[in-house]
Amino acid sequence: MSTRLALRIQERFEKLTPSEQKLAALMLDRQDDLLTYSATELANFAGVSKATAARLFRSLGYSDFNEVRLQAREERNRTAPFERRSAKVTQVRGARSIEAHLQIEVANLTRSFESLRSDRLNEAADVLTEASRLWLLGLGLDEGLARYARLLFARLRPNVQLIGSQPGAWSEDLAMTGPGDALLVISVAPRPTIIRPILDYARTTRMAIVAVTDIGSSAWARRYARVVLPCHGAGDQAGTSHTVLMSMLRLLALASAERMGRASAQRSELIAEIHEELEDEE
Repeated sequence: MSTRLALRIQERFEKLTPSEQKLAALMLDRQDDLLTYSATELANFAGVSKATAARLFRSLGYSDFNEVRLQAREERNRTAPFERRSAKVTQVRGARSIEAHLQIEVANLTRSFESLRSDRLNEAADVLTEASRLWLLGLGLDEGLARYARLLFARLRPNVQLIGSQPGAWSEDLAMTGPGDALLVISVAPRPTIIRPILDYARTTRMAIVAVTDIGSSAWARRYARVVLPCHGAGDQAGTSHTVLMSMLRLLALASAERMGRASAQRSELIAEIHEELEDEE
């Protein structure tokens, strides 16, 4: 997809109608299809009408789909030779080759961070650093990412907690949350159904929610979160790739550390000193 088109979609997504959002989310998730399919075919894939597609392109500042496709083609033609070759992948019998896997991961990282707005990243960092307490939530395969994020942010600030650290303790953990707290939720599709009532309750406590999710779940995440940081990552039988999500969490931690300044640096130094003392005891 044209980088300029991706940026326009990200900037205006919340002002689009629900039908336009469905098509816009599909276009972000299937960026290479712009040069392959017609506007009518893309609309059919998204389950919306051709008229909806026409309205979407006008809302994004284009006269029609031909202008969108022309822009995408021009940006593709300006791509470096290495990047053009990356579209051609080789296969190893029964599995992707190492080269193809690398190309896919790099493409997901590039697409995610090229379309990430700096003001959205800054807003998310402000929410997480200004909160009285920071809570982390990740279910299923995303639980590991939540634990990783907890370690990142616990090195920067105090009062960082993991919701559901003990099996079945959702109610006890949620009972401790309240106004002034923030919740960083990491969730990609498919997600456990219990996450919806958890997030519904989180909203009633007036916690500020930041969501790191897959691009196809952006509209879903906006029902709950003040800030959504979408990540590209195609899913397969092994599940959705978490490479971009881990990188996004690290970027968010770096942005938060920059806002906290010396306070986060002092906390990191203290943790390092404690770690050294514990190792000495061993």
